[in-house]
Amino acid sequence: MAVATITETTQYLTFRLEAELFALDIGKVREVLDFTSITKVPQTPDYMRGVINLRGSVVPVMDLRLKFGMAMAEQTVNTCVIIVEVEMEGEKVIMGAMADAVQEVLDLEPDQIEPPPRIGTKLNTDFIKGMGKQAEQFIIILDIDKVFSTDDKEAARDLEGALAVNG
Repeated sequence: MAVATITETTQYLTFRLEAELFALDIGKVREVLDFTSITKVPQTPDYMRGVINLRGSVVPVMDLRLKFGMAMAEQTVNTCVIIVEVEMEGEKVIMGAMADAVQEVLDLEPDQIEPPPRIGTKLNTDFIKGMGKQAEQFIIILDIDKVFSTDDKEAARDLEGALAVNG
């Protein structure tokens, strides 16, 4: 959904990665979990931290810091996993997104959201839905369906399937 199509107040879950503030449409968020042990799965990208057991379901967890090219952080009491529902080829896939800390749920009016910056042709910013502004702080609004590539989602689905069969 492009910024031009955001015509009503939307609620966003805000969270931190390093010093930056990010947001997800609250409609995509299932729940927020305290950091728990993650089972590493061999031969997956670094940012795919592994899987967690969520009430009997295998849920792949991706580290958003690593996905966005940031340094890996030490886990703190604020480190959490945001359980999100992403769309893949018309199918919903449940994934975990690791963040440094969840901040708050925020209402943003359409006039508080600007289009994502044009950074040039080499950088892919398709996953940025827009830039929110509250007080003097920018909030990077993510399109969670586009943050994870089709390869990421397929790997997550394969991982779920393999572990469900073997588990």
